Amino acid sequence: MAEKLKQDLSIGRNLRRLRLRAGFTQERAAIALQLRGIPVSREMISQMEQGKYSIRISVLLALKELYHAEFADFFEGLEL
Repeated sequence: MAEKLKQDLSIGRNLRRLRLRAGFTQERAAIALQLRGIPVSREMISQMEQGKYSIRISVLLALKELYHAEFADFFEGLEL
């Protein structure tokens, strides 16, 4: 029988950990994303980290680059 995937996993804790590891405040991360053409506010970064805002793939790709992370880093410790 096929295993059912959990939906709506929150990567918020990992987003926060990666941001802090990269030395960014929420404000600085939002500004850096805006300079890359990604319309994200500090409030949106906060909501993503709290698991209250669904992250877009384009934002995830930009955060991967900004935080010098691997995709696996975003899902570390999650039970998939």
